[in-house]
Amino acid sequence: MRTIPSIRWLLAPLAVALAVQFPSTSLAQVIIAGNDNKALVVDGKLQIDPQGVQSVSIIDIGPDGPTLRATVEVPNSIFGPPTNLAVSADNRLALVAEAVRIDPDASPPKFMPSDKLHVIDLEADPPRVIDTLAVGRQPSGMAISPDGRLAIVANRAETSVSVLSITGKQVRFEGKVETGDQVTHVAFTPDGNRAMINKASTDQVSFLAIDGAEVTLAGPDLAVGDYPYNADITPDGRLAIVANTGNNGRSDGNIDSITVIDLQHSPPRVVDHLAAGDAPEGITISPDSRLAVTGNLCGSDAPPDAWFLRSPGCIQVFEIGDAGVRHVAELPAGGVPEALAFSPDGRWLLVANLLDADVSVFKVQDGQIVDTGRKLALPGHPGSMRATTP
Repeated sequence: MRTIPSIRWLLAPLAVALAVQFPSTSLAQVIIAGNDNKALVVDGKLQIDPQGVQSVSIIDIGPDGPTLRATVEVPNSIFGPPTNLAVSADNRLALVAEAVRIDPDASPPKFMPSDKLHVIDLEADPPRVIDTLAVGRQPSGMAISPDGRLAIVANRAETSVSVLSITGKQVRFEGKVETGDQVTHVAFTPDGNRAMINKASTDQVSFLAIDGAEVTLAGPDLAVGDYPYNADITPDGRLAIVANTGNNGRSDGNIDSITVIDLQHSPPRVVDHLAAGDAPEGITISPDSRLAVTGNLCGSDAPPDAWFLRSPGCIQVFEIGDAGVRHVAELPAGGVPEALAFSPDGRWLLVANLLDADVSVFKVQDGQIVDTGRKLALPGHPGSMRATTP
């Protein structure tokens, strides 16, 4: 595979015709969770089980909340942001990054970067893997464009992102864009003309320009907070909010932050930093652009003798208004609640609890996040979660 500064490909008339023949369906709202039973966190330390099963659970959102529809065995990993998978806007496909794999020559066992991305057909009964692509080393955070025709994947063990084209259920690797620094996550703006990339190792975010089929590194580089692992963009396109996890992605008992970026300004600019508890790793913004929620480790990943050990973890809730962003609540979740997602209709918030192998179910009522007390059991330890692409 060749690394190039920009990419262009032409969509043939046949591909356009196929897209017209397969319009968006009325499938149930979908949230998927990646379960990793090979990498286990026990007493704050990593343990590797080479025989552990990795899978993706498909969760349907109905009028009464979430139900587990199916689980597909597919390699994925807790390494990389809790956004190393994505669901297309029409609910037909899921993309799942296999960030790392067991090194076959290592004893004791250890992980090494993979370069695989798996495609799941969500319409199949049961859902199944229909393709596997080689993309880049340690594919991690990713996003699918709002029109469903493009995906961008962060290659964390390189200084690049991979660009994929999507036509119907065919996903094709088109090439790479050099980023200059390691990238952990990608988020599209709602108009599809830009994507923001997280550079956790340099405490920055930057931007890609997207012009039809051309993807180019455009900048600017913006300094944010300590270890900006993940980010989300408001569906109305006004703001980006960056979760600065701190301490190389682990709890340490200290308060970390989120950074607010004004995307309507040219060029984009940082307009606020807010305290966000200890180790905000995942972040999701509600479909109505009114709430942002971070999944915080909050000391739940600490060893037993750590002064900051805490159980359970927590979520931090922020209100987004015309006057800016403000913190409004902290709520308990489970052990290591690093992954979370709003349902596409905005009525539910699901929080994946890595240590507990389950999902906490919250409801959105009158603009507030309310814990229903319900837990959805999963067949593994969920380290990632994504809802349908808005």
